[in-house]
Amino acid sequence: METVLVQINDSKAYKLLEDLEDLHIIKVLKKSVQPKQKLSEKYAGKLPSDIADELQNYIAQSRNEWNTRSI
Repeated sequence: METVLVQINDSKAYKLLEDLEDLHIIKVLKKSVQPKQKLSEKYAGKLPSDIADELQNYIAQSRNEWNTRSI
């Protein structure tokens, strides 16, 4: 038996591979080989710095209000 690496360009092609696997003609070894990306890397630089600073100030203010609340 020989192992080959296949790039799937269409969802229909993946369905065909699954059908071939169901017929015991081939065996799909890895269904997904995409590495997971950290959220910090994914969204880095997406928010303008001035808006990010405003957001940080708002969060700090909200935390202070929460910590100093009287119930």
